[in-house]
Amino acid sequence: MSSFGVVLDACVLIPATLRDTLLRAVEKGMYRLHWSDEILDEVRRNLVKRGMTSPEDAQDLIDQMNRFFAEANVRGFEVLIPAMTNDEKDRHVLAAAVMSRSQVIITSNIKDFPKQTLEPFGVEAQTPDEFLTHLFYLNPTLMMEILSEQAGDLDDPPLTVPEVLAVLAIVAPGFVKLMQS
Repeated sequence: MSSFGVVLDACVLIPATLRDTLLRAVEKGMYRLHWSDEILDEVRRNLVKRGMTSPEDAQDLIDQMNRFFAEANVRGFEVLIPAMTNDEKDRHVLAAAVMSRSQVIITSNIKDFPKQTLEPFGVEAQTPDEFLTHLFYLNPTLMMEILSEQAGDLDDPPLTVPEVLAVLAIVAPGFVKLMQS
């Protein structure tokens, strides 16, 4: 297991294909995963609000994620929230990163995590594209294995690796370009 700590913001856990790719990289030991009940509650609420799933299925997904990645849940970070100066609605995410000693927050909302608010804590915000690109450069063979397994496990509907990459291209075009080269 890697000692490189990463907090996944809710916005990167909502798209199913991206979530699957990010979590498979954890399974392969590429990074140490962290999130909080508050982050997962935001995922659950948004999956339902956007009509992506039923309330019951959204809760089942969160329960499965908590069961499979039990060590990911950060607790006790709430006391740090008043010291955070990033976007108010995302201070809990930075506080969870600080509490878990994570180096990176993966988010599609970079504007909510200005560099000057993260630097004092030794934390950096990256987009999913930046993060997946870094994982590719760390181990391109393993990333291809992850995508092959991901495509092979999908059956409703079944997808090929190029089809998985086409979905990922929406949020990670640079990563997809590397994977296709």
